[in-house]
Amino acid sequence: MSTLAHTMMTAARSADSGLAGPGELDRYPFADAPAVDRVGVPVWEGADPELGRVGRRTAGSRGRGLHGQLVQQLGQMIVSGDLGADRPLVPEEIGQRFEVSRTVVRESLRVLEAKGLVSARPNVGTRVRPVSDWNLLDPDIIEWRAFGPQRDDQRRELSELRWTIEPLAARLAAGHGRDDVQQRLGDMVEIMGHAMAQGDALTYSRADTEFHALLIQVSGNRMLEHLSGIVSAALQVSGGPVTGCDRPTEVSLAHHGRIVDALAAADGGAAETAMRQLLTVHPEVERVVPAPREH
Repeated sequence: MSTLAHTMMTAARSADSGLAGPGELDRYPFADAPAVDRVGVPVWEGADPELGRVGRRTAGSRGRGLHGQLVQQLGQMIVSGDLGADRPLVPEEIGQRFEVSRTVVRESLRVLEAKGLVSARPNVGTRVRPVSDWNLLDPDIIEWRAFGPQRDDQRRELSELRWTIEPLAARLAAGHGRDDVQQRLGDMVEIMGHAMAQGDALTYSRADTEFHALLIQVSGNRMLEHLSGIVSAALQVSGGPVTGCDRPTEVSLAHHGRIVDALAAADGGAAETAMRQLLTVHPEVERVVPAPREH
């Protein structure tokens, strides 16, 4: 077996160390949470080595195994610009370079086409599409941009988008007094506190991700709920403009607790204010997304 194929298969097996989905945190003891492996995927014709440094995996449609790894590699190369717009992608050439079957290549290109990254036409073949055609709200594309040359723009845009989505979701959620969800949100804050005390950043991140996903889901707005994947993706990329969710601190934990208290009191204004405070825990953020004026 070639080194390339062995690396891709090893990376596929490590996919189980990705983030837990909503409701799965109970399976992870605080101190025993599995470590996240950073797998460097081989590059193709001079692609930026940093493109292989994707850490926490998003819950996108890459799948697993060789197919999933090929989608990730090609997606990163397109988003980074190493495979520029209108660049032809020849399945046979891709299969030879990555030592995968034609079936794997075909299925991978279909996934990329669904994300708007490539187009396949009779008598033209498969070509890379311009940025204007990409589905920029796709969690995988968000991740690839966040770890590529566009990292600063992507993280700034995510911060700005979160400022639009999450305070509104917090306000709306306060009017939907679902005791089960409020209890679950409280549980997430408790887990975050335990994880922070034990220096368990992975468990903290998982609880934080579920907290924000639940909050949006209970807002009662289907369109906001549809955008919850964006917030989850934003929480899974590190660095760049930071918010109170990027670094476990007592202050950020307290803001999460205040949101839960405001929901229990059905106080939408307090929930919205606490969320805005959470998103500006670190002063660097205010230079990226200024806080709105109070009326």
